[in-house]
Amino acid sequence: MRYFIVYAHPEPRSLNGSLKDAAVQALEQAGHEVRVSDLYAMAFKAVADAWDFPMRDAGSRLVYHRESEQAYKAGQLQPEVAREIENLLWSEVVVLQFPLWWFGPPAILKGWFDRVLVNGFAIGVPKEGTRQWLRYGEGTLAGRRGIVAVTTGGREAQFSPRGINGAIDEILFPINHGIFHYTGIQPLSPFVAFRTVRTTPQEFVQLRDRYVARLLAAGDEAPIPYRFENGGDYDEAGQLREGVAEGETGFAAHLVRTGEG
Repeated sequence: MRYFIVYAHPEPRSLNGSLKDAAVQALEQAGHEVRVSDLYAMAFKAVADAWDFPMRDAGSRLVYHRESEQAYKAGQLQPEVAREIENLLWSEVVVLQFPLWWFGPPAILKGWFDRVLVNGFAIGVPKEGTRQWLRYGEGTLAGRRGIVAVTTGGREAQFSPRGINGAIDEILFPINHGIFHYTGIQPLSPFVAFRTVRTTPQEFVQLRDRYVARLLAAGDEAPIPYRFENGGDYDEAGQLREGVAEGETGFAAHLVRTGEG
């Protein structure tokens, strides 16, 4: 399989970096193809601004999503952005690996989302012959699988449903549902390394092996069963129809339950 790892950690010698290196080695030894975008090593520009579109009229008002669509269709995206799009199209498994900072990814990875998932490519694409859009299960990156791999300083109990930090699945919902599922990538359950500052060398070996095993099994693992926007569960306003997920609210309502359908 073809694995594309988008890696966002500033220190190559970190536990996160060691996990990434081990994953690349193991995947390649198993016969898989691997590409890595090390965003810090690349000095990837995190800010989405007018610089991204050197061909635009500098005197006009910047509407970023419109400019990105025009640049994409005209083949005028910045080379670093075009390369990342090519990597996504090449991939079969997309891995987003990063430390959890302030309940989300580092700014450099957020900038990667903003600049790479451009209008006309990952969003804003109509479903042919309908008044619907290709999103939430039917995005243009359908056919791929995605896994979020994060390291945290907090204990596992703190990221449980009753933990003070909130459930890790809900913290990562914006990425799993709002980025992977939105663009058509099938999200797998996240890989999480908790309380990494306390990891002993022996614990690291176990953690490394668990991470490698998860990635090697990515082609067989069942994805998170999010509902499709165009699957009949949502009305034209984008809300769940009456009778769907009765009694459920919040993130949990968007999961297909066993026995539904």
